[in-house]
Amino acid sequence: MYDVVVVGGGPSGATAAEDLARSGHSVALLDREGRIKPCGGAIPPRLMQDFDIGEEQLVAKVNTARMISPTGRHVDIPIENGFVGMVDRKDFDPFLRARAEAAGAVRYTGTFVRIDRDKKAKKRWVVYRDKETGEERKLETRLIIGADGANSRVARDEIPGGDKVPLVFAYHEIIAAPEKNDRYDPMRCDVIYDGAISPDFYGWVFPHGGTTSVGMGTYIQSVNLKEATAALRQASGLADCETLRREGAPIPLKPLRFWDNARDVVLAGDAAGVVAPSSGEGIYYAMVCGRVAATACAATLKSGRITDLALARRLFMKEHKTVFRVLGQMQDAYYKSDSRRERFVSLCHDVDVQKLTFEAYMNKKLVKARPLAHLKIGFKNARHLLGLVRETHV
Repeated sequence: MYDVVVVGGGPSGATAAEDLARSGHSVALLDREGRIKPCGGAIPPRLMQDFDIGEEQLVAKVNTARMISPTGRHVDIPIENGFVGMVDRKDFDPFLRARAEAAGAVRYTGTFVRIDRDKKAKKRWVVYRDKETGEERKLETRLIIGADGANSRVARDEIPGGDKVPLVFAYHEIIAAPEKNDRYDPMRCDVIYDGAISPDFYGWVFPHGGTTSVGMGTYIQSVNLKEATAALRQASGLADCETLRREGAPIPLKPLRFWDNARDVVLAGDAAGVVAPSSGEGIYYAMVCGRVAATACAATLKSGRITDLALARRLFMKEHKTVFRVLGQMQDAYYKSDSRRERFVSLCHDVDVQKLTFEAYMNKKLVKARPLAHLKIGFKNARHLLGLVRETHV
């Protein structure tokens, strides 16, 4: 019998499994494998530091972010005092799973089916369909971490409201990267705020060394993701680059109200809804969520108090609730129309905005050391929203 079965082997599930195994618990990691999540692949230095990710895992280092408006205006924001690392999920996720296994987690490959319980005997089993044989098998366990992504079957079956998460539908194409030119820079991430590409989110061109991720996301199901990405490639001068693979998946942009069932299950990662609004950043928050889920399980196993499962959400929100709220407000304010997107890109020209934005991104905290700058940004933000600022053309 396992102390914990982790369902899902992405960054969140693999991190939870590794943490629990290193703390001496018996852990099973169930993953279906063969699926690559569409992802720009950006990871900040804070992630590399907190989760011991070496530079050998990076496929590129980015030193500039370019924000592009609907009319083609752009502003280049330098990343001072460091870089943003880029990973390719087809390699990064297997690395994390292998590290969890090396720490002592036992790997199983298959698809989650359900959780069976014997109330009298106080036993439970994770039932899964083995990938190789197609047969149903069982893993007996004391606790379960559901880290099986957006549209999580664990969340749907076990958590109140687990089937009602608002989702962005994301799609990207991995293409062979061109040589550096006046439109493409292998050390720059381009973020495109254009209703013709995405009516309510954004498109991206993110370098991955010898390849590039080109994609977009939207809440609107009627949008043709492939056509929008083709338009983005054409606009970015990347239409003739070889397409190596195509990937699509839903991405949640709002944390669930409940992460545990007050019995034996706690969620982590996309299953819990921890993708940052506005930016869509998920890898760092997924790994943090996996860590706090592991902490909650360890506390529950030690104390015997099932209420300790609620520690996962409490610990995460204590650290990141404010950032999520501010990013959500920014998305609500600026992603509604192209005129708003124009004002947002104009706001990004401001040096105070640039510095505080990247300080927050790199360190994962809203910086409190410069209150005057925060006041200035609030004032500038209001003027841009009200259309009182003349647009800056670049």
